[in-house]
Parts: sequence; C-alpha cells; structure tokens
Amino acid sequence: MRLLLMSDTHLPRRAKELPGELLDHVARADVVIHAGDWVDTATLDLLEARSHRLIGVYGNNDGPELRSRLPEVAYAELGGLRFGVVHETGAAQGRERRCAERFPELDVLVFGHSHIPWDSTSADGRLRLLNPGSPTDRRRQPYCTFMTAAIEAGRLTAVELHRLPPRR
Repeated sequence: MRLLLMSDTHLPRRAKELPGELLDHVARADVVIHAGDWVDTATLDLLEARSHRLIGVYGNNDGPELRSRLPEVAYAELGGLRFGVVHETGAAQGRERRCAERFPELDVLVFGHSHIPWDSTSADGRLRLLNPGSPTDRRRQPYCTFMTAAIEAGRLTAVELHRLPPRR
C-alpha cells in the first residue's frame, strides 16, 4: 500500500496551486493523508476527486466550511497498522511522550502545524510520529516538502521525505 503524506498547504495564501510533483504522487498513492491547514475548500475538493482514498483533518487556519467537512482527529486502519491524523501536537520537546499518552491505541501519528518535517518514535518504540512539512510554505525550512511511505506485511516501510524545487 502506497501512502502520500502532506500538511499545511495554505492555498491560495502561500501558493496558488499544489506542485505538479505532489499531484503526480497523488495519482500513484493508494491513500493520501492531509494533516490540516488546507485554508480553501478547493484543495479538499481537488484531493477528494484525485485520490483513491483521502484521510484529512482540519487545522487551526481552516474555517467553518472545512471544519464542517473534516474531523479534528481522524483514525484509520491501513494495512494492519492503526493510523491517527491530527494537526497540532504542541511543542517539539516532549512530543513523543505526550502523543504516546494521548494516542495509546495508534501505531502511526501523522501531524502538521509546524511546517517542519519530523520522523521519530516514542521511547517505548510503539508510536511513529511523522510530519511531512509543507509542500507550499517552507517557512524557515530550506525546502517545501511532503512524504511518501509504504505499508508492507503490516509494517511501515520506505518512509521518504521529498524536497520540492523552489517555486518560480
């Protein structure tokens, strides 16, 4: 099972459209996960139309229309793994412990908000935390980013951070 992870698209404020490379991965993914801060409903509509399966949540910059269509936290069983998706997880310090306590039933938590790519595991090795960064708003990061991953035989594999070229 092929996964595409993204967050913090902030369209049309931070970019006018999603990058072509990202959209190419949408077409190839079995599941697309968006961890909030869409900002516009057009992006949600686009990903719903182009994704085989879309799992998304709203973020702090998402208004009433997006909040009426998306949950604050989403849960899904994918290939034998229990996934959660949430926008905010708080400060980086202590994140693994807090998230392991808040989501004891999960194997993988995808989150956003910071625009900073993140890949870590809780101290007990049970919970994998992934933040794909942002494909449209790099903030203080050197690149705009997204992630891909795979699930094989009940294991998360091939987690890869993709760096996008600078926009023109």
